[in-house]
Amino acid sequence: MNKTYIKTQRKKHKWYLIDAKNRNLGRLSTRIAILLKGKKSPEYVPYINSNIHIIIINSQFINITGKKKYQKMYKKHSGRPGGLTVETFTTLNQRMPNKVVEHSVKGMLPKNALGRQLFRQLKVYSNDIHPHRAQKPETITLY
Repeated sequence: MNKTYIKTQRKKHKWYLIDAKNRNLGRLSTRIAILLKGKKSPEYVPYINSNIHIIIINSQFINITGKKKYQKMYKKHSGRPGGLTVETFTTLNQRMPNKVVEHSVKGMLPKNALGRQLFRQLKVYSNDIHPHRAQKPETITLY
């Protein structure tokens, strides 16, 4: 019997650094989600964590096309009556620029325990300063 099971303890952690300056939100998010899942790896298995960590810098300078800058809405609810809070892209990007990228990538990951684990491996920073220099991240440019 030929089994393709790979132990996660043996896989090394890889760290990648991505600059989000002047990049489109959707295109960047899809490529990040594909990288986090490990789909580009030859030993890809859908149910195993790929141990890939991604650092995104300059998230406040991300682009969005068309009129979505003014029309896109982010909704959250506190669970109380009348607790719906609606915010546009521009106000959320000014207030918390990391949430825009995190919200986009989280929607593209699996909706299960593995997806939550992969989301914790994503680090987003609004400027070009990050505390992960000791991990020696490899800088990549996504097409």
